[in-house]
Amino acid sequence: QAQLVESGGGLVQAGESLTLSCEASGRTFSRYAMGWFRQAPGKEREFVASISGSGGTTSYADSVKGRYTISRDNGKQMMYLQMNSLKSEDGGIYYCAADSSPFKTGLPLQRVGSWGQGTQVTVSS
Repeated sequence: QAQLVESGGGLVQAGESLTLSCEASGRTFSRYAMGWFRQAPGKEREFVASISGSGGTTSYADSVKGRYTISRDNGKQMMYLQMNSLKSEDGGIYYCAADSSPFKTGLPLQRVGSWGQGTQVTVSS
């Protein structure tokens, strides 16, 4: 399984931007889809965005389309989430996730094999 470490969370005001990073280790990074999930207090963990191993296929939750951009740098074994025009409802703990199976696209919750420890994003209105 991959080991994942997120960074970049923090407190921002509504309308501002933030970039999250996820550093991966432990296996061949470029073979596996990666993604971001988030969990707000009292709510279930939800899908935010995913990216295929090559980076050629991305997917977003409807709530973040047009505002968030997921990307990866396979040479550095890093994944990023650029978040623009943040809203108060975007707040929560953001988790980096890695697919349990190689060479797939998308990242449904049931296929997540590794999680990071999470990074807190707080958006004040």
